[in-house]
Amino acid sequence: MKIACLSFTKNGKELGKKLEDLSKENRQYIIHHYANEEVEGGIKSILKSIWKENDGLVFISSTGIAVRMINPYIKDKTIDPAVVVVDDCKRFSVSLLSGHLGGANELADWIGEKINATPVITTASDNRRIEAVDLFAQKNNYYMEDMISIKNITAMMVNGKNIGIYSEENKIIDYPNLIILEDLDYIPSNIDGVIIVSSQKIKPLNYGIPITYLRPKNINIGIGCRKGIEGSRIIEAIKKALHEGNLSDKSIKAIGTVEVKKDEKGIIEAAKYFNCLMKIFTIDEIREVEDIFEKSEFVKDTIGVYSVSEPSAYLLGGKMVTSKSKYNGITISISKEMKNG
Repeated sequence: MKIACLSFTKNGKELGKKLEDLSKENRQYIIHHYANEEVEGGIKSILKSIWKENDGLVFISSTGIAVRMINPYIKDKTIDPAVVVVDDCKRFSVSLLSGHLGGANELADWIGEKINATPVITTASDNRRIEAVDLFAQKNNYYMEDMISIKNITAMMVNGKNIGIYSEENKIIDYPNLIILEDLDYIPSNIDGVIIVSSQKIKPLNYGIPITYLRPKNINIGIGCRKGIEGSRIIEAIKKALHEGNLSDKSIKAIGTVEVKKDEKGIIEAAKYFNCLMKIFTIDEIREVEDIFEKSEFVKDTIGVYSVSEPSAYLLGGKMVTSKSKYNGITISISKEMKNG
């Protein structure tokens, strides 16, 4: 994490330099120190750029100074940087903003350990040793459908309510009053909220209780296409294939194709759009598995293998969940990595 450390007093300047030096020991945090007296116009004049360019800010000051200075820039817990306040007497390390997703709680703990200060963590779930839903999602690289339902479920956990979880994976949130759901056809009446970990687009559940959806990255997409097809068409073809398979595009882990297509701008654009890995397979790798799938003499004559999308999806890993779909010069195949154990 890239951290800006901001100091305003002589003691603060010394502490800021110390934190900068300590960060060089393990590189978990890359800390750059700014002393107010050394910045032309003062730290306030550069705070906007610091806020945008760093993963976290450490104020060596009072909490009041920190709150007033960052107030114009606070937007949302999903994008705000971590903010920690440390007094210049090194007594306390306070997690002030973005404790979970931003990592301020962890940063406050690290600083406390390094300078022998008391970490101050006020998030209710942490103080109860409960794994908050957003932390659980972040740890496992799950896409969070919406933050309101996550907040509601976490609040229920803080209050000791019974929470059900339905998951395609073998990862379970750390919470004592958790009830494992084998399916969603029946929700026991003693359950107050539900966490669903699934790449499936599940029909709306009308149980009158909060439900949050977390999307695991377990969908792989194999793509074949004619030369020069636009990225927008490939993106729409992927979305259509996922819709037909009742799958969420937030669960795409990787897109794969053959080496002949490695420079296709449309495929590259699609990988960027879905923010996923693009994997290129060699002709030899495709040939090793192509006999499993339907063959096309036209494709063989064109690029040297009988098919592209199905072997690519297969090689990316998981179980094939759709047969090859054709969309006017684009072929899409989908595999899904299933639960372990």
